[in-house]
Amino acid sequence: MTGTVALVLAGGRGTRAGGGVPKQYRDIGGIPMLRRTLAAFAEHPDIDAVRAVIHPDDTGLYQDLTHGLDLLEPVIGSDSRQGSSYNGLISIDNLSPDSVLIQDAARPFTDRATVRRIIDSLATSPAAIAAVPVIDTIKRGDAQDRVSGTVERAGLWRAQTPQGFRFKAILDAHEAVKDQELTDDAGVAEAMGMSVQLVMGHENNIKITTEEDFMRAETILRETSPGPAAAETRLGTGFDVHRFEPGDHVTICGVDIPHSARLKGHSDADVGLHAITDAIFGALAEGDIGDHFPPSDPQWKSVDSAIFLAKAAERVRVRQGVITSLDVTIICELPKIGPHRDAMRTRIAEICDIDPGRVSVKATTTEGLGFTGRAEGIAAQAAAAIQL
Repeated sequence: MTGTVALVLAGGRGTRAGGGVPKQYRDIGGIPMLRRTLAAFAEHPDIDAVRAVIHPDDTGLYQDLTHGLDLLEPVIGSDSRQGSSYNGLISIDNLSPDSVLIQDAARPFTDRATVRRIIDSLATSPAAIAAVPVIDTIKRGDAQDRVSGTVERAGLWRAQTPQGFRFKAILDAHEAVKDQELTDDAGVAEAMGMSVQLVMGHENNIKITTEEDFMRAETILRETSPGPAAAETRLGTGFDVHRFEPGDHVTICGVDIPHSARLKGHSDADVGLHAITDAIFGALAEGDIGDHFPPSDPQWKSVDSAIFLAKAAERVRVRQGVITSLDVTIICELPKIGPHRDAMRTRIAEICDIDPGRVSVKATTTEGLGFTGRAEGIAAQAAAAIQL
């Protein structure tokens, strides 16, 4: 290919900000920070491909938040930022891009204009970085944190990302300075004598490191959003019931369970998947399962209900949303659900392409009361939480 590839460095641990997960996976305005950063480049008209460099422990987190984004498969980073950049560069060598932009995952507010200025600068310079001039008075401190002098601020800039480079030049530079420890890719370029152009960045293009930075990010989001919050949490519920008919097994939440009867329905009568599907469509405010898959349509006769649930999950992704939680309760006297619960959670997660940790399956009886108590059928109720 020719064109520009963006590498987003997301392999750090980022524990200073708290939150229980690496900072790049924490939400800002209801959307994971890393998704915001990736989307800024994936949706930019001047970027031809985007690849993230991630920590090996974060594969599940990464897959969970990138649904709907057009991205190259991620690669694993290194213990250092410099090593992660190099791993990313090596991984796109086969694409032969003209240029590459290297971006910190922790800068979710990089604007389109800044990216375009970086790319434009590469037409006349081998390297260019986003930066803003220093406007504060800079003091030098001694070992006792006392002022030891004032630094002339003329000509001082605060470096940001993205940092852009002609691809072959920065790859060669990284290979030449493997044994050195440099703080950013511009430093790698400088070490090899490359001319690095300063390009005006933006004050909102902050690097999020501490809890205070997250609070500032929420403020930036409120001030720059054209309308309501950029993301919202939606909740939906679903309920389904199917009666028994002669048979030798039931299918619940995608798992076949031997039983003295089967469930009667137009499809495979998977009461659990039907309830979850309805819950997701409810959270989307897009009707119910019958609207999308009417039982009067012969094409849905005896089909696997995974088709229905997969369609609902796809609708979430199409609307650039994320399924954050699914909870289903199976209501029956028999068969026993407990021995099959883990298999059900795994199957639901597979269908929705989410982490099993976001899926809950429970079971209860009605103490012999009602049609489920009389073993005439099985009911299920479900709840779904999504972020749009």
